[in-house]
Amino acid sequence: MAIYVNQLGFYTNDKKHATISGCNGYELINQDGQVVLKSEVDHLTLDESSKEEVAFIDFSDITEKGTYYFKDSDGNQSYHFRIGDDIYRQVSLDALKMFYFQRCGMALEEKYAGPFQHKACHMEPVSVLRKEKEIVDCCGGWHDAGDYGKYTTPGAVALAHLLYAFELNESAFDTEINIPESGNGVPDLLNECRYELEFLLKMQKENGGVSHKCTALLHTGFVMPEDDEPAFYQMPISSLATADFAAICAMAGRVYEKYDPAFTKRLHVAALSAWDWLLKHPSLEFENPAESRTGAYDDCCDADERLWAAVEVYRITKNDVCLEVINQIFEMRLSYTALGWKDVGGLAAMAALTAKEGTFDRFITERFRNAWLDEADRLIKVAEANSFEVAMHPYDYGWGSNMTVLTNAMVLCFAQRLTGDDKYLQTAMYQLDYIFGRNALAISYVTGHGENAVKEPHNRPTIVDEIEEAIPGFVSGGPNKAPCDPDALAQIPRNTAPMKCHVDDWRSYSTNEITIYWNSPLVFILSFVNAKK
Repeated sequence: MAIYVNQLGFYTNDKKHATISGCNGYELINQDGQVVLKSEVDHLTLDESSKEEVAFIDFSDITEKGTYYFKDSDGNQSYHFRIGDDIYRQVSLDALKMFYFQRCGMALEEKYAGPFQHKACHMEPVSVLRKEKEIVDCCGGWHDAGDYGKYTTPGAVALAHLLYAFELNESAFDTEINIPESGNGVPDLLNECRYELEFLLKMQKENGGVSHKCTALLHTGFVMPEDDEPAFYQMPISSLATADFAAICAMAGRVYEKYDPAFTKRLHVAALSAWDWLLKHPSLEFENPAESRTGAYDDCCDADERLWAAVEVYRITKNDVCLEVINQIFEMRLSYTALGWKDVGGLAAMAALTAKEGTFDRFITERFRNAWLDEADRLIKVAEANSFEVAMHPYDYGWGSNMTVLTNAMVLCFAQRLTGDDKYLQTAMYQLDYIFGRNALAISYVTGHGENAVKEPHNRPTIVDEIEEAIPGFVSGGPNKAPCDPDALAQIPRNTAPMKCHVDDWRSYSTNEITIYWNSPLVFILSFVNAKK
């Protein structure tokens, strides 16, 4: 029995919902101990994702600023939350600064990193795998996840989330986040993204193809990054990486143009070189070398990556070959709303739908727009069908389910942008409620934010830095109905409800790891919410 609520809180004049489980009556109590609302829900309904009898509570009429908590009729208290006008201010800054803490190839100094400072890591040139005499510079970029590998495809996708957040809501990024480049006249989101872009440019070969990843052959143990000793290698070219690289360089070029035209030129030259490689290599090309046991980020289809590249390259070239590729891929069954590392059709749609009117013909734009709004409407129906108002079916709780929650919210945010209809943004905000505690574990999945926030993410520096608290602003992967690490299997009983298949344990990589592309959609959503305010 419990009441689940967003532990960060709610804007004063917005809708405010919570979820009650196991009983009908509740009170809302303010910081002075006064009962400001007392009521009952009509009936409870079995929720398949949590396997609890639940109902939702609407307390939107409460608008006085302050701190509150719920108490149900059995005496169980919820976690505390606030009502105010700055609910998401700090988490917006921390979610973006997460990327600074993932930087590779430089020291994180105390004046920027505070107690989470550490020495420079992975500074040495690396060998190209199987061509050990070929030495290349792969310094820089972001560590992808809880380990120290660096991967092209997830890096490109995380960049796309961040750069679209900036393109669509530039005013949301006025505040500096205290990184080395702060104060240079460029917004810090762009400063941070450039750090990753400079690394990705090093992953491109002379023929235009792009290396899939730069990692050691095995995941390292739990050590600080500067103590990671196994040699890194630049791995083979893949069509997946090359297509994502072409797309993100084309996109980034237009974003940076007013800040650094020379950088834009470098990015666009790189994008066109990668596009030329793709045209010369029309089939899927991918190999995760047998020697490599680090993340594969594999995919059996590169059509969606090529679609994204074709749309973005067309925006800078107006080359008819790009249109031919787009129309050929339209003959295939693809998602045009997917925004994860594996399926990027949604990024192609966003590229087309944010282009200047008339850039693409109506057939292309209407196909993307209709697919997008159909998916957004579907997500609203899914959310309306459960008392957590989360746009997830029980089967959606797989590895990194919080990415699914957040990219669903991205779809809803962009639907609001396309239509002006705030019902989409409202449902997106219900997804934030889930992330910050309105879930069946009553846990905030963002470190340092919420009374009961994740404390032990699967992230090497967090575990070995001898600092009790986690770096704030990191998104945990979340419930996984099929956990596969030994510690999750030991702690999660068989037949546990999908929404409850999570353990806040640093050893549980299948439920509690962090990645750059789980943080980037959170930054995107918060930019919409903050721009609204």
